[in-house]
Amino acid sequence: MLYLLSMRKRVITVHDKMQRGYRYLCTEPIGKHFDPAFRPDLTPKDMLALGVFGGKYMTDCRAEFPASWFTRAKLSPEKHEPTLNYFGVDASQSLSVWRAKGWIHPDDPRGWFQWYCRYYMGRRMPEEDARQIKRWKQMVRHIAQIKHACPTGDLHCHPRQRQALLHWAYDSRRL
Repeated sequence: MLYLLSMRKRVITVHDKMQRGYRYLCTEPIGKHFDPAFRPDLTPKDMLALGVFGGKYMTDCRAEFPASWFTRAKLSPEKHEPTLNYFGVDASQSLSVWRAKGWIHPDDPRGWFQWYCRYYMGRRMPEEDARQIKRWKQMVRHIAQIKHACPTGDLHCHPRQRQALLHWAYDSRRL
């Protein structure tokens, strides 16, 4: 549900399996004014269309985001289905692992991708944004490993790392 406060500020209220009545303020236009250190290759819509997180990630929270994100999304409402991932492999850790490692912020109980979707929508939380952008930047080590180990364009080389990079909005198809 979306409430218009002004041309730039919007309040989004979330009602899904993991959050009831959570509200956040979007102060930036959708897809604009990112931190200069954060330059993802893929939008959330791109990621969903390519196939990420075994299709399970966004099955109950579609009302929160633009309908266009889901027109070509590869989703699996029943269960995590790695064959829906672009590289057809499982490159995910369970949510319980993420919780145990302290990677989950209470405002984003689904983790990094939920943070990214909300950041893309225009929500800004300076401390959490800085933490997540730092985590995103740390994924470049996988890019370096693929470039070192794989011939350019060989998408069959290191498919789990390539899929993990897609999960973090890096377009590993271009490596």
